[in-house]
Amino acid sequence: MKYKAPSRCPVCGNKLSVTKLCCHKCSTSIEGDFQPCEFCSLPEEDLDFVKVFIKCRGSIKDVERELGISYPTVRSKLDAVIKSLGFEVKEPIKENENKKAEKTAILDQLSKGELSPKEATERIKNL
Repeated sequence: MKYKAPSRCPVCGNKLSVTKLCCHKCSTSIEGDFQPCEFCSLPEEDLDFVKVFIKCRGSIKDVERELGISYPTVRSKLDAVIKSLGFEVKEPIKENENKKAEKTAILDQLSKGELSPKEATERIKNL
């Protein structure tokens, strides 16, 4: 039975480094300080999620269907994996929602005749 290699020291919790690689067929051994795979340090659940995400070609809707979870749950899991891999999670959703709301308000004013097309265009450009 093969086990997943531990990524943390069981004594102090520090990152472990790979120092020896062996060929089971010919018994060749190579020693050194090797960089482990970044994805190998992910918990099994996160790795399974990444596999489904790749299988679905990054389509959140397809991931929702495949895993039977909601859009916010998919986003949350994706953000957790992004953080685990050491990247910054950006939160453009709130900014985009605010811009959409402002754009809708401008278009409403335009449709009511409160703004000219030129004024509406200028305001939307400045968002």
